[in-house]
Amino acid sequence: MYEKLSKNALANMYLGTITGTVIALVVIFLLEILLVIPNHIGIAVILGIVLAVVLALNALISPIIRFYRYRYKIDDESIDIIEGYIFVTRSIVPINRLHKLEIIQGPYDKICNVAKVNVTTAGGDVTIRFLETEKADKITESLKKKINEIAIEQNKQSNS
Repeated sequence: MYEKLSKNALANMYLGTITGTVIALVVIFLLEILLVIPNHIGIAVILGIVLAVVLALNALISPIIRFYRYRYKIDDESIDIIEGYIFVTRSIVPINRLHKLEIIQGPYDKICNVAKVNVTTAGGDVTIRFLETEKADKITESLKKKINEIAIEQNKQSNS
């Protein structure tokens, strides 16, 4: 059964999206003031306003869609993550391919009491995002135990 995210995850998504939107809006505003308005280019001003409205709407809507689409499942065989906004991706990683685990917390993660569990495999990395900090610790411990069990089993087989 897929796990859902906590409300802390939604707050984290909003913080990240709003920060990116504010930076983009400041850049658009500065470009309009410095380059467009002195040259009286009417269509560019209108396009800048339309782009600012679209970015603001995206900042309000995208975190909600991402929050409700994000799902993850960890069982004895694999880690399964579904996420996305416009394009939905599904990542499935076999447990027996895990090499390294790490918990990552950025500034917004700390504010919202969430963390990411980054899982490294032979084929690359996959990240379980927006987990409550305690849940991230539990998942990491559980996966670490599974990795150790697999390593012990492989050692027994190679010694036989």
